[in-house]
Amino acid sequence: MILKTENLSHRYSSTWAIRDINIEIAEHGIIGLLGSNGAGKSTTMNIICGTLNPTEGNVYINGINKRKDPEAAKREIGFLPQNPPLYTDLTIDEYLVYTAELRLIDKRKVRAAVEEVKDKCGLSHFSSRLIKNLSGGYRQRVGIAQSIIHKPKLVVMDEPTNGLDPNQLIEARKLIREIAQEHTVLLSSHILSEINILCREIIMIESGRIVFSDTMDAFNNYTQAHSILMKFDNPPAKEMLQQIKGVTGVEFLNSQQVRIHFDGDQEMNDRLISASVENGWKLREIGYDKGMLDDIFKQLSTQTA
Repeated sequence: MILKTENLSHRYSSTWAIRDINIEIAEHGIIGLLGSNGAGKSTTMNIICGTLNPTEGNVYINGINKRKDPEAAKREIGFLPQNPPLYTDLTIDEYLVYTAELRLIDKRKVRAAVEEVKDKCGLSHFSSRLIKNLSGGYRQRVGIAQSIIHKPKLVVMDEPTNGLDPNQLIEARKLIREIAQEHTVLLSSHILSEINILCREIIMIESGRIVFSDTMDAFNNYTQAHSILMKFDNPPAKEMLQQIKGVTGVEFLNSQQVRIHFDGDQEMNDRLISASVENGWKLREIGYDKGMLDDIFKQLSTQTA
């Protein structure tokens, strides 16, 4: 088990920031930690990474109890904060050597470790450049490089794509996916589309509790569909579709594609297919119209674990 938390809880004064957070991650890949601002994501990440002690509960990193052996557990963690602590008056080489030494990498292996992460993060051609002279995208690459320089089992990234322009965003996503082939990445964000693009699994925290933990597909399909997308070679008139039992609305997206709104009847799909066959509409495609992530987020946000 790469990451396991047991009944993780933390209280600030009399207010619980998180309560009974139980997470189990056993494989490489990208797992999304989703939640609105103030939901408890940062508290959870800070406890996992060892910058905050929990009020209750335990964290295990690669089977190591962080409370009992914090140094060994932290050797298995890489952390990329939302604002990486970059020393901008250092060159990339100087900064990465410094972070390698902080990670207690054997001095004889520091140079090799630095060269490896520079190559992996596309920084080799900027080795002697001062960090303050780098673009936002390359500063983020330096931050990612320091988080993996010691080859941790778990890499925790807090809003790693926040503030990047479209080109930088594409490159950052590509790099994160490459890292996830060798490490487990726990990626925090409040941006639903970013989690949807990058993650295979999702953990959603709201009001300090986990309200959802499953695959990304399960998250997307969480709410019951109330519309169906259809494509015809010989589309019917709008009025004909409106006469079908259970149809509450008809919206033509173009000359052949239509969105059918219905009352939730699970037999609606079969009813539409039968009508198409009987009337010669030559149906080409049909499928439920998935609920928008924002709608699912709002629904889950009203729940408690």
